[in-house]
Amino acid sequence: MNRALTVDDLLLAGIALAAGLLLAFLSRGLLRWLAKHAKRTRWSGDDVVVDALRTVVPWAALAGGAASAAAVLPLTRTVQHHTNQCLQVLLIFAVTVSAARVVAGLVQSVTQSRSGVAGSATIFVNITRVLVLAIGFLVVLQTLGISIAPLLTALGVGGLAVALALQDTLANLFAGVHILASKTVQPGDYIQLSSGEEGYVVDINWRQTTVRQLSNNLVVIPNGQLAKTNMTNYTRPEQRLTILVQVGVAYDSDLDHVERITHEVIAETMTEITGAVPEHEPAIRFHTFGDSRIGFTVILGVGEFSDQFRIKHEFIKRLHRRYREEGIRIPAPARTVALQQGAVVIPQQRVTDEMPSGLPHTD
Repeated sequence: MNRALTVDDLLLAGIALAAGLLLAFLSRGLLRWLAKHAKRTRWSGDDVVVDALRTVVPWAALAGGAASAAAVLPLTRTVQHHTNQCLQVLLIFAVTVSAARVVAGLVQSVTQSRSGVAGSATIFVNITRVLVLAIGFLVVLQTLGISIAPLLTALGVGGLAVALALQDTLANLFAGVHILASKTVQPGDYIQLSSGEEGYVVDINWRQTTVRQLSNNLVVIPNGQLAKTNMTNYTRPEQRLTILVQVGVAYDSDLDHVERITHEVIAETMTEITGAVPEHEPAIRFHTFGDSRIGFTVILGVGEFSDQFRIKHEFIKRLHRRYREEGIRIPAPARTVALQQGAVVIPQQRVTDEMPSGLPHTD
């Protein structure tokens, strides 16, 4: 436009800017109200969407007000074009950031709902966020009139050099994707590696897997190493598992009475201790005539791996107390010692708990 700037132009431009500000303020208040209601629902995806809209909607209102103000002002064609481009870039940036937050939040919500824990698989979250941001960057370049074809060609040629320089990093990246896609390990699982490390999987990101031990120490394992090692997953295919408790009683014990008393202690423990599985059918199996006892195994059901320590603790305490009440003996290991001085053989002694120091002993 070639006409001069008037007071009416300034007034209309001010009204347009004020309308944009007012709309941004009202939309932010409305979205804040929606966010409070979204927190009351079980699905966490609506929280992510509303939180992202709280960012993009006010910026869109401001950009619309600024565009309307620029349209009523007598700007030259070049200035008008650059102004519109700047507003478009601002709007695309806000939409891209909001879209990245929404997609990443939804992916994280899905991974958490499938694993059933508060952990996360940030490898998928980061990949989706980078993809959305890259698409937004390409749209901005196209909006500014910059051809993206040479850029994509350069990235394709330079990708080979980058891949050679980042072999270990890419190996860990694809190993992490393979681990999650195959569902052999998910956040929240309790695993044990052949090298001895064990604990709960906290997170699987683009380079490493973080495992929290029962002592609350964190063990960081590269994804490539985790994919190649032998591993036991105590959570899959089912979180419940059975544990074995070894017990032994004296040879003069009534085994039917021992079995009946042990079943009563098992029933008491399974119904009163947190983490036990009362519906699991326990088993008692006599299996060994030992040196000083008859050995048997008690098979119990627990809800998950860490519950076994508490259940074993309570079961052994209660079983020991009940055996003492019923007069069932748990004999101590016994050894027979023969002493020889010259040609005289000293009669054999039976040693149970303690043996004088300095005396030789044999099994």
